[in-house]
Amino acid sequence: MSVPASVKQLLDKQNISYDVTDSTVSPDAKTLWHDQHLRQTRGGKSLILEDDSGKVQVVIAADTLLDLNAVNQVLGRTLRATSTKDLNGFFEKHQLQSIPALPKLAGLTTIIDQSLLEPQSLYLDSGQEGQLILLHQEAFKAMIEDATIANISIPLSEIDTDKSDLPEEEQLLNCVKNFTNVRIKQRLEETLELPPLSETAQRIIKLRVDPEADISDLANIVETDPSLAAQVVSWAASPYYSAPGKIKSIHDAIVRVLGFDMVLNLALGLALGKTMRLPEDDAQGTQPYWQQSVYMAATVESLVTAIPRDQRPGFGMAYLSGLLFNFGYLVLAEVFPPHFSNICRLTEANPHLDPQPIDRHLLGITREQLSSWLMEIWNMPDEIVVALRQQGNPDFEGENAAYAKLLFVAQRLLRQRGIGRGPKLEIPEHIFAELHLDPEKAEKAMDNIMESATELDNIAQEMAPS
Repeated sequence: MSVPASVKQLLDKQNISYDVTDSTVSPDAKTLWHDQHLRQTRGGKSLILEDDSGKVQVVIAADTLLDLNAVNQVLGRTLRATSTKDLNGFFEKHQLQSIPALPKLAGLTTIIDQSLLEPQSLYLDSGQEGQLILLHQEAFKAMIEDATIANISIPLSEIDTDKSDLPEEEQLLNCVKNFTNVRIKQRLEETLELPPLSETAQRIIKLRVDPEADISDLANIVETDPSLAAQVVSWAASPYYSAPGKIKSIHDAIVRVLGFDMVLNLALGLALGKTMRLPEDDAQGTQPYWQQSVYMAATVESLVTAIPRDQRPGFGMAYLSGLLFNFGYLVLAEVFPPHFSNICRLTEANPHLDPQPIDRHLLGITREQLSSWLMEIWNMPDEIVVALRQQGNPDFEGENAAYAKLLFVAQRLLRQRGIGRGPKLEIPEHIFAELHLDPEKAEKAMDNIMESATELDNIAQEMAPS
């Protein structure tokens, strides 16, 4: 097995002795994702930062969060992650799939996290998915003679788990107390009371619990919001649903294509999504909000269909949870505007992490907590509150856990297919078993999603504000 030519050249130039190991199979012969194996072995992961003075290479352990502020303090600079476009150019030029965790890469100034000097041997990202480089510590130290060594990371074990047993409201209030900026506290208090639900959303929520509600009632509500009506019709008319003939009205969309339950939840998800403004700042390389929502809703829809009928969670609630899975992103931007930019910059600098540890590190609370609490305030169904709150916790076993597990599975499946930002990680087998979902059927559902990518992208574009 050979490492990429550019990596081999760098190692040979420094006369470094190394081994190459297979990163796709664990000791029990189970296939692993590259990101996951790096994390499990505490392997070295490389990141490229830049400012007006140039680029800097950072090497940290894959099971840690890069503390961007610590790097800037050590180097006296204002670095941020290099753009995805520049990285893709680098990968293409050097025939790489990731950034090799080798110091002095391309002659860059390098800063190494202190924790990487502790183990006797060290796994490093080779720049090629499917393999890792194994170095003895002496060889690694020989490579980093000119590098800066500093404590620039935080172990995920300290921030990646919600260890608090406090009620959600008390956690939120404690979070506010941790900020010395009075304006942030005031903003949080104001936001959790505002914005109010739109009239359309309020009417749809009332309709959901009305046993006498019929198609005409739903059509009348949606038609009073021209933008919402246009999007529902556009969704139904999409080639994704292969509707026969032209969709001429909301009534047509309900009766001939989508059905009452789906239009009800689609309309509610769209109405809630428009309650808050899309932030102008964002982490580069992140999919637009509505594109994420469309892909998640479609994936959840396909997964529910793949579950035996007598074991399926409620289709409408599952679908709505998919549409709203990232609603916390909007809430976060609204609640903490002065800190949202910092969250974006740290997200860019930690592409190997989920957003939860980044939120906890900067705010002491996650976007999932904020969104689920707001859903409670708005009297949304318990299924949605639980799904949003527990979607990152595969071990949650409370009532309505199936909806959270569906979001967990859908997000990981999408990332494995290169859709969405974050690490590619395995899905524990017990999650499939608990959902009564055949993994092979789940993969076939994802094949269908990927084949429909163009149609889904078009739907998302129609939903995005002009």
